[in-house]
Amino acid sequence: MEKMVRFPPLLLLAALLALLVPASASAGPQPRIKDVVDVENVRSNQLVGYGLVVGLQGTGDRIRNVPFTEETLQAMLERMGVNIRGTQMLTQNVAAVTVTATMPPFARAGSTVDVQVSALGDATSLQGGILLVSSLRALDGEIYAVAQGPVAVSGFKAQGAAAKLSRGVMTTARIAGGAIIEREVPYDLRSAQTLKLALKNPDFTTARQIATAINREVSGAAQVLDPGTVEIRGGAGGGSIIDLVTRIENLPVQVDQPARIVINEAAGTVVMGADVRVSPVAIAQGGLTISVTETPLVSQPAPLSGGQTTVVPRTRIEADDGSGASLAVLNTGTSLQTLVAGLNALGVSPRDLITILQALQTAGALQAEIAVQ
Repeated sequence: MEKMVRFPPLLLLAALLALLVPASASAGPQPRIKDVVDVENVRSNQLVGYGLVVGLQGTGDRIRNVPFTEETLQAMLERMGVNIRGTQMLTQNVAAVTVTATMPPFARAGSTVDVQVSALGDATSLQGGILLVSSLRALDGEIYAVAQGPVAVSGFKAQGAAAKLSRGVMTTARIAGGAIIEREVPYDLRSAQTLKLALKNPDFTTARQIATAINREVSGAAQVLDPGTVEIRGGAGGGSIIDLVTRIENLPVQVDQPARIVINEAAGTVVMGADVRVSPVAIAQGGLTISVTETPLVSQPAPLSGGQTTVVPRTRIEADDGSGASLAVLNTGTSLQTLVAGLNALGVSPRDLITILQALQTAGALQAEIAVQ
């Protein structure tokens, strides 16, 4: 029986220069302006409501354990002329749920949106249930939509006498087109004289390039307010603000971002930008591997000796400290893509790569920001 214990490297790896090949950046299609900015007031609105799902096959809330389900059910029946106050209800075919939806920009009254339904109490499944009419409100307290309809659960559960199988979540469901818009969000985009474009990833260079691309298409139509905002003015080019947005949203623009590396230590994931560079630095990699081998021996007593058979442990421990590693020198401007290509060629694991990158940053040789998740 052999156990292998792998310790992370102390710094970097030996003889890396032989593997470093200059990286060549390939020019690909550039993103459009509409892909890198959000238009002012052209956004979705979150809606939330509360309701009851009925018609469950004994998988709903236990009324005595979930008082708000009982109160809601009593209030609903009273509005329908049924008085059950003082009556003990034992049904488990009803579940209290939250109802959420996203109202798209410029949604008009009468249009429909999808809704998500999630159990609030101790219901075990919403399979086969029907959501009763529920009002959906925004943060201003106004009702913007009304939802109702049969719920669709993506999970399933099967159970036998000695085993059970479940997949997905049975207490959340979806209703496609289950909410009808009753109230619109007022906003007259056509009468606007100016409009702001908010960059999804603020950057001075990207904002300037967006304004330059717009002014190249429509002279004098755009100006940079800050790294995250570009303002456009209607009337330029003889059209309205809507005409201007239509003309510029498909323009290609070169996006520039700071050099950044994102590390998820728990998952061993490394995501890096193409502009990361490594300053001149001497590096070496050494790893410690310990091998523990168990080969127990059986000690058999002589015949008629009266002894007992015993197992004698036998352990062999070997250690490799990587003493053959040597220093290597990285020249100025070596890209991280080239560095990683060399590391991958030598079989360095993602977790070892994380340790290497952090050691480079500590030495001041990594010209990039490291964000650890």
